[in-house]
Amino acid sequence: MSMEIDKVKEQDIDEGLYSRQLYTIGADAMRKMSASKILLSGLNGLGCEIAKNLILTGIGSLTLHDNAAVSWRDLTSLFYATENDVGKNRVEAVMSKLTELNKYVEVQQHTGEITPEVLSQYQVVVFVDYCTSAESTISVDKYCHDNGIKFISVEGRGLAGLIFTDFGPNHEINDVDGEESITALVSSVTNTNPVAVTVHEDQRHTLEDGQEVLLTDIEGPSSLNGKTYPVTVTGPFSFTIAVDGTKNPPYKRGGYMKSFKRTGKVAMKCLSESMAAPEFMITDFAKMDMPSNLHCWFQGLHKFMVSNNNHPPAPYDEAQAKQVLDFTQSAHASQKDAPELNLDVLKRLTFTAGGNLNPMAAFLGGFAAQEALKACSGKFTPINQWFYFDAVEALPDPLPPAEDCSPQNSRYDGQIVVFGKAFQDKICRQKNFVVGAGALGCEFLKNFAMIGMGCSPSGKVIVTDMDSIEKSNLSRQFLFRAQHIGKMKSEVAAIAAQDMNKDMNITAMADKVAPETENTFDDSFWEGIDGVTNALDNIQARLYTDGKCVYYRKPLMESGTLGTKGNIQVVVPFKTESYASSRDPPEKSIPICTLKHFPNAIEHTIQWARDAFEGMFHRGAEDVNAYIYQKDFVASLDKEPGSKLTTVQGLYDSLVKSKPTTFEQCVEWGRLQFEESFNNSIQQLLFNFPVDTITSSGEPFWSGPKRPPTPIAFDAKDPLHIDFVLSAAILRAHNYHIQPSTDVAKITELACKTTVPAFTPKKTNIQVDENAKPEEPDPATSSRDSGAILGLLPAATALSGEKFKMNPIEFEKDDDTNYHMTFIAACANLRARNYKIPEADKSRVKQIAGRIIPAMVTTTALVTGLVCFEWYKIIQDDGGAGQKPMDAYKNGFLNIALPFVTFSEPIKTPVMTYGPDKKFTLWDRFDVNLGRDVSLQEFIDYFMKEHQLEISIISAGKAIIYSFFAPKAKLKERLPKPVSTVVKEINKTDFAPTQKYLNMEICCTYENDDCDVPYVRYQFRNFN
Repeated sequence: MSMEIDKVKEQDIDEGLYSRQLYTIGADAMRKMSASKILLSGLNGLGCEIAKNLILTGIGSLTLHDNAAVSWRDLTSLFYATENDVGKNRVEAVMSKLTELNKYVEVQQHTGEITPEVLSQYQVVVFVDYCTSAESTISVDKYCHDNGIKFISVEGRGLAGLIFTDFGPNHEINDVDGEESITALVSSVTNTNPVAVTVHEDQRHTLEDGQEVLLTDIEGPSSLNGKTYPVTVTGPFSFTIAVDGTKNPPYKRGGYMKSFKRTGKVAMKCLSESMAAPEFMITDFAKMDMPSNLHCWFQGLHKFMVSNNNHPPAPYDEAQAKQVLDFTQSAHASQKDAPELNLDVLKRLTFTAGGNLNPMAAFLGGFAAQEALKACSGKFTPINQWFYFDAVEALPDPLPPAEDCSPQNSRYDGQIVVFGKAFQDKICRQKNFVVGAGALGCEFLKNFAMIGMGCSPSGKVIVTDMDSIEKSNLSRQFLFRAQHIGKMKSEVAAIAAQDMNKDMNITAMADKVAPETENTFDDSFWEGIDGVTNALDNIQARLYTDGKCVYYRKPLMESGTLGTKGNIQVVVPFKTESYASSRDPPEKSIPICTLKHFPNAIEHTIQWARDAFEGMFHRGAEDVNAYIYQKDFVASLDKEPGSKLTTVQGLYDSLVKSKPTTFEQCVEWGRLQFEESFNNSIQQLLFNFPVDTITSSGEPFWSGPKRPPTPIAFDAKDPLHIDFVLSAAILRAHNYHIQPSTDVAKITELACKTTVPAFTPKKTNIQVDENAKPEEPDPATSSRDSGAILGLLPAATALSGEKFKMNPIEFEKDDDTNYHMTFIAACANLRARNYKIPEADKSRVKQIAGRIIPAMVTTTALVTGLVCFEWYKIIQDDGGAGQKPMDAYKNGFLNIALPFVTFSEPIKTPVMTYGPDKKFTLWDRFDVNLGRDVSLQEFIDYFMKEHQLEISIISAGKAIIYSFFAPKAKLKERLPKPVSTVVKEINKTDFAPTQKYLNMEICCTYENDDCDVPYVRYQFRNFN
C-alpha cells in the first residue's frame, strides 16, 4: 500500500528542544518527521547509532527489531550495552536507554519475523548489517519499492561501509540543498525583451537556471512586482526573466528579489536493478576506483557470509580471504566497464571485515539516519542509491600479526580483530584533552569510551567546558537528560561516558582554555597529554588551542558543524600545517551608517534592534548604577569626551526626565519610544535628504543600496505596533523593579491615551559617509553642557542612601516569557517596514539576533566518527614522530543535504630556511636549556657559538630586552644579569609559580645577512 506522509496535520513542535534543528530543516519537515513511523532492523553498534540519531531528531515512532544477542564484539560500538549484557537480546539490552532520549518519540520492539504485513505498517525501513546483495534483502527491498515504502540498507564491515537507498520511482524533494532563500537588492531593470535584472554587488544571487524568484517594491516598471518568474542566469549578479519589458516605464529605484527553494524529483531503481547498473558517489579523488571496487567486494563478502552461516572471514585468515576475493572477482567480471580491482587493498579489507569499529558506526550511523529523515520529510537530496566508504589507511604498515588479532572475550574485540591487542593497549594508554562538552564533545566522549581512549590506569581523558546544560541542548547533546538542566556539561558528560565504559579514566573540568587560565593549563599540563580534540564553536578559542598544540608539539583534531555541513582537519606535528595556517575570513561587519540610516537587509534592522535593546535596557541601567556606586565614574567620563555628553544625557533621562514610578508611565515611555524610533527620526532623515536629493556628482542620493524610508504612524490595530509598546514597557518596568502588566487591552488603551508631542524636523548634521571622520564635539561646549546636566541630577549619595539601583537586563534569547525576543522582533520588523525591507518571522529574528548556529545530531555524529579514524592514525604515528605517510591522513568536508563528502590530504607544513641550509617549520624553535638561568650576555654568545647567529634584538612578550642600538650604559647594566631577571624587570610582572619557560623572538644575522629564524623557548628554572 502507498504511504502518504506529506498530509500531516498541524501539530505543536517543542521549539525549546528542537530550536537548533529547526533552523536546519524547518517546521514543515519537522512535522512530517514527527508523524513518521520507521522500522529499524539490526541493533548492533551501527543500528544503535542510527536509532539514537532518529530518536533525538524527533520522528514519530521507531520500532526496533533484532533477534540476536549482545556479543563481546558488539561492545566496541554498542554504547548502551555493557559486559553484563553479553548474551542478552540486543534490543532488550539497550531499549530503556534509547527510550530516555526523547519523550516525544514512541520506541517499541518487534520480536517476530519481518513479513510483508509488518513492512506495510511503516513509511521507512532500515536494515543494518544485513547482506545487502543477498536474495532475502533484495526480496524485502522489492516489496518496499512496489508499495511506496522507502528502504535503506547500511553495513559497516571493519574498515569498509556502504549505504544503499531506494526511495521508489517517484520521490519528491521539496528542498534540494537546504540553502536559505536569498533576498537581494535590485539595482537595475532593463526595458528589453527579455527583461534583465541586476542585483547589487554586495551579494551574489546564487540562482540556478529555472529557479523562481519574487520581485517586489520596484519603482518604475511596477507591473513586475508581486509576481514570480523562472530565471535564466547571465552572471553572478544578473539574470533575465521571460517578460517583454519594451513598453514598461524606465526603472527608477528600489526593489527586492527573493529566491524560492529549489525542488526536484528522483526516480530510484529497486535493489536488484541498481546493483547491476550502479551509480557511485565519489568522495576521495585519490581513490576514484574504490566505490566500484567496493561494490564488487561487498558482493563477494556477502556470498562468502551466506555460505558461512552469516559469519565474516576470520581476522587475517589467508584462506578465507582468498575465497572472498575469488567471489569478488566473479562479481567484477559481471560488472560492465568496471575499473580494475585493487586486490591488495581489498585483501586488507577482507582481513578486517569481521571488525566492529565505533568510528565506522558513528560515521555511517549519522549518514544513514539523515537519509531516513530525507525519506520521511522530502527535505534534502538523498544518496543516488549507492554510497561506499573505506578507511583502509587506518591500518598500520606492516599489518599486525594474525595471532595478535584473535578475539579475547574483551569489550574491545571488535577493534582488536582489526588492529591487534598491542595497538588496543596503546589506545588505552593515551592521554587526550577534549576541549568542549557540547554536541561534538558528547559524541567524542562516547566514541572514546568505545575505542578505549584513556581507559587504563596510565591513560586519561580530560574534558573541560565552562557551560551548564540548557533545554535546547537535549536534542543533540545526547549524554544529557532533562534532570541535568542547570548542571555543568563536563561533569554530567564525564559520568555518562564512564557509565559506558567503567575503565574510562576521565576528569571533568569547568575552566575555559584561554590566557587567563594558563596557571591551570600550565607547562606540566600540556606536556603531560598526548593529543587534543577540539569540540569548540568559536574561532578565537580554536586559534588559542591550536597555538598551544603547536607550541607543545601536540597533535590536534579540529572539527566543526553548521547544520548539515561539517569538516574535520588533522594537525600533526612536523607534518601538517596548523589550524591557524589557513582559515575562513572574518565575518563581514555592518557599516555604522548603514545601521543608523541606510539599512537594506533584515540583518541590518535586527542588529539595529539588538543595539537598541542594549542601549535602552542594559547600558543605560549600568551607567546609572555606576554613577551611584562608583566614586570616580563622573571623573572617568572625561577620558572619553566624545561620548561624555551622550552618557550624561542618558543619566538625566533615566533619573529625572523619564524615571517611572508606575507601570502606566512605562507604557507611556514605550509609546514615545515608538514615535521617536519609527516616525520622528525618519522625518528628520527625509528633512535632511528629501527623496529627490541629487548628489554633487549629479546622481540621485537615494539610489543603489540607499532606499528612502517612510515614517510609520502609530496604529493601535497593528499587532506589531502593540508588541513594541508592550515589550518596551515591560522591560522598562523590570529596569526599575516595577510590577508589569501583560494585559494587552489595557496597554493598548494606555498607549492610545499617551500625549505625543508634535515633531518638527530641524536643521542638524547627519553623517552619511562611512569613510568621513566623525565630527568631534567642541570640548568646551560638551563640558559645559555636561556640567549643566550633571547639576540637575539627584546626588549619588542620596540615591545610594535610598539603596536605589536599576536592573540592567542581559539579553536572553531562549526564554519566551521574558519579552526580549518580542521586543527585538517588533523593533526589527518595524524598522524593516520603514525601509520596505521584507520582514522576518520571530524564529528567523531569533536566529540572527541570538547568533544561533543551526545544528543536526546526524552531522555531529558522522563528523566525530571521521575524527576518530584520524586518531587511529595519529596514535599509530606516535603523535607525528612515526613513519605514517602524509597521504594516509584525511581532512574531510561534507554537506549531507546534497549529499556531498570529500576527503583530501592535509597541507604539508611550509618549510622556511636561513643560512645556506638551515630549514625550519612552524613546529620548530630553538629550545635553550643551559642547565641554569644564564646571563643575557651568555645567551647572546650561545647563539653565535652554536648557530652562527649574531643577535641584534631580543623581545620577550611586549618588551624589548636587548637591542644593539640601546645606550651603552643600559647594556652594561643588563648584560650581566640573568635573562629572567631582565625580563621581569622590564615587563614589571612576576612569573607564574609553575612557569619554567620564557618565549622570545630574536632578530639576527647569519654571516651579515638578515634572516628569519624560529622563536626561542628558554628554560630559566626547574632544571632536572
